Amino acid sequence: MSGPNAPTAAPELSIVVLSWNTRELLCRCLQSLAAQEHGVALETIVVDNASRDGSADRVARDFPQVRLLRNGVNEGYARANNQGARTATAPLLMLLNSDTEVRPGALRTLVDFLERFPGYGACAPRLVNPDGSVQRACMRFPTLAAGFLYDSWFERRFGRSRAVRRYFMEEFDHLGDADVDQPPGACFVVRRELWERLGGLDERLYLFFNDVDLCRRIRALGSRIRYVARAEVMHHGGKSTSQYRDFTGEWIVNRVRYYRKHHGLLGALTVKAWVVLRALEEAAKMRRERDGAERSAGLAEIRRVLRRALRV
Repeated sequence: MSGPNAPTAAPELSIVVLSWNTRELLCRCLQSLAAQEHGVALETIVVDNASRDGSADRVARDFPQVRLLRNGVNEGYARANNQGARTATAPLLMLLNSDTEVRPGALRTLVDFLERFPGYGACAPRLVNPDGSVQRACMRFPTLAAGFLYDSWFERRFGRSRAVRRYFMEEFDHLGDADVDQPPGACFVVRRELWERLGGLDERLYLFFNDVDLCRRIRALGSRIRYVARAEVMHHGGKSTSQYRDFTGEWIVNRVRYYRKHHGLLGALTVKAWVVLRALEEAAKMRRERDGAERSAGLAEIRRVLRRALRV
């Protein structure tokens, strides 16, 4: 079966591609789906989050078989993916970043895995950089210790702690298959029945940690998640989220919300303590290294992010 939306068979896999100002990468992603003999009946859904670079018009013109949803405003990662998933019809659902290119055979490998092993609720492929090197993207669920120590003064002073090394699965080379807590979110396949049972992504986690939260809820239901190394997807890495103007502030707020949800008040307070210490550290650095208007603007931004985080 060739092409992403071949009409001759009911789709086995629905692919939701979220788009925000990555027009050329998005086209390469869609071409990677359309140009191969995947051996999988696909339907592809593009959700465009009010891109300003003509992404939606390009999709409408060059990929007429793709189902295109146009948002008038940027709805964020969680809400827009939920929007696309609601239109999906296949028994398996894939969330695919627009800055990826799917390698031949990867989709068939992922679909076959979930069809063969009903005890698994989701799976994900190996991500590689454009030069072919492996992205070490699998992680364990973050603990309280990791929440406080990651990217902290203690880490810069004493090196990475055991808790942070464990969080980032530094012992795993990503070259073989493994059960994991949190696989790469850039390409993630989940059973649609399970997705709907869980209510999709938590929209309170606007941009970050929504995939971590979903994996945690999948695991809580007793389903396993598999990293399938022989399926390969090339990932350019964060080309959309890096454009987000309040990247740091949104990451911190979503992090606090995640910890409050899964670790209660202690979790939220742990991350807020980390935020305060990081703010003090950054403010001291700003005073040492900047002066005049640049220092004033930097300190004002630190105060803004700090206030936003502490209000969550």
